[in-house]
Amino acid sequence: MDRIVPADVPVEEFDAALQKFRILLGAEHVISEPEALTEFDDPFPTTSADDFRPGAVVFPETTEDVQELVRIANEHRIPLSPVATGKNLGYGGAAPRLAGTVVVHTSRRMNKIIEVNEKYAYALIEPGVTYFDLYNHIQEQGYNLWIDVPDLGWGSVVGNALDRGVGYTPYGDHWSWQTGLEVVLPDGDLLRTGMGAMSTAKTWQLFAYGFGPYPDGLFSQSNFGIVTKMGIALMPAPPAAETFVITFEQEEDLAQIVDIMLPLRIGMAPLQSVPVLRNIVLDAAAQTKRTHWLPEGGPLTPEVIQRMKDELDLGYWNLYATVYGPPEQIELFLGMIKNAFSAVKGSRFFTTQDRAEDTPGSHVLHDRHEINQGIPSIKEQQILEWVPNGAHIGFSPISEPDGAEAQKQFEMVRNRSYEYGPDYAAQFAVGLREMHHICLFLYDSADADQREQVMALGRKLVEEGAENGYGEYRTHLALMDQVMDTFDFNDNALLRFHERIKDALDPNSIMAPGKSGIWGARYRDAGHHLPR
Repeated sequence: MDRIVPADVPVEEFDAALQKFRILLGAEHVISEPEALTEFDDPFPTTSADDFRPGAVVFPETTEDVQELVRIANEHRIPLSPVATGKNLGYGGAAPRLAGTVVVHTSRRMNKIIEVNEKYAYALIEPGVTYFDLYNHIQEQGYNLWIDVPDLGWGSVVGNALDRGVGYTPYGDHWSWQTGLEVVLPDGDLLRTGMGAMSTAKTWQLFAYGFGPYPDGLFSQSNFGIVTKMGIALMPAPPAAETFVITFEQEEDLAQIVDIMLPLRIGMAPLQSVPVLRNIVLDAAAQTKRTHWLPEGGPLTPEVIQRMKDELDLGYWNLYATVYGPPEQIELFLGMIKNAFSAVKGSRFFTTQDRAEDTPGSHVLHDRHEINQGIPSIKEQQILEWVPNGAHIGFSPISEPDGAEAQKQFEMVRNRSYEYGPDYAAQFAVGLREMHHICLFLYDSADADQREQVMALGRKLVEEGAENGYGEYRTHLALMDQVMDTFDFNDNALLRFHERIKDALDPNSIMAPGKSGIWGARYRDAGHHLPR
């Protein structure tokens, strides 16, 4: 297997930098053998494996290590790509956008829980801390606190927040609950944001804004620095919680569901958690294989969809959410929610008390009950068993919480899925004033035709979505340039703004070139934009 180095970096310069990395970190904390680097490829490839393969991976232990790595990288003009755990599956994992880049992997050694404050309900952590790590620490210490977790709890708390991922308790918008950053800038300088900018600060994790302009957002989904510490707000544990599912029979029910849901959600009660509205294919994939329904293969016909609904005792749409508080409040809120959605013909309402976990179709309900109480889970990875060599690419446009618009966006994505081949398996994660339409296009990663089809589908949907006013909030490495190009107001003023910041902070273009479609001057016109 051939080595890969950045196209504009001489091999001897690259090797000189690697030798300095080994002296700094220890040889055991620098990986450069091509065979060993395959672990850090895009785990769900849609293109050639070489397109996003790193040239090396380094594992720093301290903020000072990161600062020195950045200084060495500037000296030799070596691009770096910071990742936490690299579990951002469906979006590229630990792989860098620019082939040959050195991945700065923080999960193995920068995984300290620096502080958990029960009184003020926050934690200060390093980027390698996973949801399981933080949850287990809180349980061991007996703190009366919850964390908010995404569908899969194996990833980094910091990394998920920086990528603006979502969870499902009232603290589900992870980025909005970060409470101060420590960041190594592209020249090796060290910045603390918010009140942490005071050397004597006592309120760093209590007030994120500090004084003057608020720079924190510049470090989310960006390539302007390496975050080495983050504060995150935690949720005081409520007295009790109960999770429910409401099943809806028809695809066409979506518009009515969304219109009923908005007033219940926008006031943050009675829908307190982040509700998820999942289609039957996603729920089936979470508990069965596709061959169970179609042993000989073929499309998911209406007859097959109906059999899924019958066997799993679910609807085409299934709404999951949790209510919190004292038992009498829970009873009140459940009654309000049940009554509101009873207006949808054929809807049915169940709590975890109504459906045992081992009954058909109840797996997701009980998994959501754990997740919505801040208990990390990896049960959702079952969806990868839907097809052989299971992989998925994410398409995640934002929808307004309007019934007609949601129905229109759903039909656009579903129809293109049918046209290109992958099944439509998706959920709407419902915020206060928007919905994340998270579509998982599942495919056989060993099948070259399927890889090509799923990428073509992604590109078509980015294009068609933009034509209809739908922007993505997060995307795969191969789609970053195209997605950024859709944010085109005033001749792409947003991208031009990012580029001006990039060139000022990172004149050598060493920090994660191409992340979120942002290229430094060194690479901007060098032919790396996708699609070419």
